Amino acid sequence: MAESTITQILDDLRAADEITRRLERRYWLSSADFYELYQQGLLDDGEHTEDFTEWSAYYQIKLDREVALQKLSRERLQSLKKGPDQIIALDPREPTLRLPTAA
Repeated sequence: MAESTITQILDDLRAADEITRRLERRYWLSSADFYELYQQGLLDDGEHTEDFTEWSAYYQIKLDREVALQKLSRERLQSLKKGPDQIIALDPREPTLRLPTAA
C-alpha cells in the first residue's frame, strides 16, 4: 500500500477535474453521463476513441480521489473529536492516508 497526502489527493483531483471539464465542454455532456454510456459500450469506437479512453480514465481517477478525500477527512475528524461538546482544534499539519497500490 502506498501513502498519499491530502495535497496529493487534491492535486490529482484538480488535474482530473481540468481534463474532464475540457472533455465535457468538447462533447457537451457531463462526465457522469459519458461514463455511463462508455461503461455500457454505447459510444462509437471510431475517431474519438483516444478522447473517450482519456476521459474514462480521468473520470475514474476523480471518483477514486473523491472517495479517498472523504475517507481521509472522516478519519481526521474522528481523531480530532475528543468529546460530544468539546471544541475541536484544527492543526495544519498534513495527515496521510494509506491507499491500495495498483496491481
